[in-house]
Amino acid sequence: MKTTQLSGSLRANVGKKDAASLRNAGMVPCVLYGQGEQTHFSVKAVKMNKIIFSPDVFLVELDVDGKKTKAIIREVQQHPVKDTIQHVDFYELNENKKVRVSLPVRTVGSAKGVLNGGRLNMAFRTLNCYGLASDLPDAITLDISPIRIGQGITISEIKIPGVTVLDPANAMVISVKISRGAVDEEEEEEGEEGEETAEGEEGAEDSKDQKEGEKAE
Repeated sequence: MKTTQLSGSLRANVGKKDAASLRNAGMVPCVLYGQGEQTHFSVKAVKMNKIIFSPDVFLVELDVDGKKTKAIIREVQQHPVKDTIQHVDFYELNENKKVRVSLPVRTVGSAKGVLNGGRLNMAFRTLNCYGLASDLPDAITLDISPIRIGQGITISEIKIPGVTVLDPANAMVISVKISRGAVDEEEEEEGEEGEETAEGEEGAEDSKDQKEGEKAE
């Protein structure tokens, strides 16, 4: 996983009034839990926004008044109207303990079915994964080049060493659906084979005519 650093300050008080004061001062109230006692602290909203509103998932190296820990973001509370970050929960990591993380799904290549007029359908933008932090990738990258119309990639086909995908195994992550104007891939392949055969026959006839002409001379 990608790693980023974040510095915070311990909160002197915990409560709604204190949290409101922190937000007004451009800070985000946070809590760290998972390995022993909870730690309540705050982080500058500007720095937090860069992590929260990024398409990547980060392993965060936290420094709270000199105490350093590694954590992942477990939950984010946002304002229902303004979408500003109200509170963030961090889960402290243990190097020898597996953790559940939601990882983004990314694609490479151009699906054959899409090139033939099909429509790409992405059912999952993220997948719930379980494994050690050291085994978790930055993202789940899928090569969609071989996918034809009516085909796709299921969760059971995704293999990541040391990592288990928790979503239903038979669920289709990404697929190519038929659409109006799509080319029948089987007919296209047969057409290409027919053209090659015709070219071969033409070449054979030309060779035959050439030989007959040489005999006549």
